[in-house]
Amino acid sequence: MPLAIGPLQLSGRAFLAPMSGVTDVGMRRAALQFGASLVPSEMVASDDLVRGEAESRIRAEGEGVRPHVVQIAGRDPYWMSEAARLAEASGAQAVDINMGCPAKRVTGGLAGSALMRDLELATEIIRATVAAVRIPVSLKMRLGWDSSSLNAPDLARRAETEGVALLAIHGRTRDQFYKGEADWHAIRSVKDVVAIPVVANGDCASPEDAATMVSASGADAVMIGRGAIGRPWLVGQIAHFLATGKLGPLPSFDQRRRAALTHYRTLLSLFGREKGLRHARKHLAAYAEWAARDGSPSAAALRTRLVNSENPAEVERLLSRAFEYEPVLEAA
Repeated sequence: MPLAIGPLQLSGRAFLAPMSGVTDVGMRRAALQFGASLVPSEMVASDDLVRGEAESRIRAEGEGVRPHVVQIAGRDPYWMSEAARLAEASGAQAVDINMGCPAKRVTGGLAGSALMRDLELATEIIRATVAAVRIPVSLKMRLGWDSSSLNAPDLARRAETEGVALLAIHGRTRDQFYKGEADWHAIRSVKDVVAIPVVANGDCASPEDAATMVSASGADAVMIGRGAIGRPWLVGQIAHFLATGKLGPLPSFDQRRRAALTHYRTLLSLFGREKGLRHARKHLAAYAEWAARDGSPSAAALRTRLVNSENPAEVERLLSRAFEYEPVLEAA
């Protein structure tokens, strides 16, 4: 059966995970181009979005992205509801509530995964957000704050009761951050107590990983985060594999090169040259990583030049060259 978030029908069962400072609109467009089923925005602070803070507007940008989902974060039901209203008014087709971010700058403000330590407040936030909009609301969380409080099933039941249409579960606690291995089997404890779709997240780096995640967790879909950095096409490959059971062909050299170049140009357009170059470096490094993995001195040197260049034209030349190493690596 097709997967849906409330009335919003999706094309498949592989989502790009929202990653703060990473899943800008350029990366989301690229992932959609290659067949990703859903590409939520990176986390946006609810009060900053409502106040019109420029960086928040860029984070929530959804031009060329359909379905457009804005992820909001905060600990105040008022600001969360207002942010949801603004997202809807600006064209979002769904809103995602962040209760999973482990970053200290977020949990220090008692938002993100810190809300898993206060389920009453978490429930108030969910209730206010759902009531504020007509579009569907989803929720992203972790297994719990730490190993002594694995309360994701409790929060999931509350969220479903309040009208949340889909849940995404990262298979780690907040205390784990991204250490160790995600526990895909533990996600089943959430799937077992709700009827709404559940998405498994954490450590998915290949189509085979995705199939194992679904089997272990019982989830309806998977969410790919760090494994898609530098490979936005991976999400579509996973969607194809989950739909057909077969590995699809890797996009051509030229398709990947053009996608990377378009992503880079989008960042310069959004942020301006100086800030865009800084923001792009993490992506440039990831795109070039595949060229350096075989230990080739020339490939490693190219990567270093790529991430340190201040000249946009040179960056484009180097980025194009980085993909020339990939066929050698793929054949190895």
